Amino acid sequence: MLDLRLVAPQSICGAIVLRRVRSAGASILLILGASAFVAVCAQVSFRLPFTPVPLTLQTLGVLTAGMALGARGGVIALCLYLAEGAAGLPVFAGGAAGAHHLAGPTGGYLMAYPLAAGLTGYLAQAGWDRRPLGAFAAAVLGTSLILAMGSAWLALFVGSYGRSFALGVLPFVPGDLVKAAMAAGILPACWRGMAYLGLDSGTVS
Repeated sequence: MLDLRLVAPQSICGAIVLRRVRSAGASILLILGASAFVAVCAQVSFRLPFTPVPLTLQTLGVLTAGMALGARGGVIALCLYLAEGAAGLPVFAGGAAGAHHLAGPTGGYLMAYPLAAGLTGYLAQAGWDRRPLGAFAAAVLGTSLILAMGSAWLALFVGSYGRSFALGVLPFVPGDLVKAAMAAGILPACWRGMAYLGLDSGTVS
């Protein structure tokens, strides 16, 4: 039978919330909350003088949302986030808004967010987020997808793939590794907390 649930029962949000509140409304609230979390992370933004790509906490929000909701919920939450920004809500980096950002130099990074959330969510459903090493690996793969798509799109604006790699990948690797490590600490800690409280005895069916 086709599973139409928006939030995966194998995800941390599914295990915590859906076990007790078996309703579509709970899934929708979780997805809205995840998109809002990414928007808040995006407000922590620093402009670097040599690149059009800002340094933000957005990636942390994307990775965490994906792993917390699962593949389907992560994709929906990040598509909602992009729709909010395109509609004029100030949810992009530094309070920016407008559909033109999706077609601008950083558009590749933004468009990669749903895919990265889907990837990390899929890996989380497979249990990668229950241990720090697995969660870190999932976060690194999600980050790599964002950087690859973002720099490929950026090359259209800066003239070459080599230049886009120098401007859109290399400056962000150290910070992205830190954010991946943060995500790798958050999700396993939540699972450990559930186990400590005796709540991790299986997922909703």
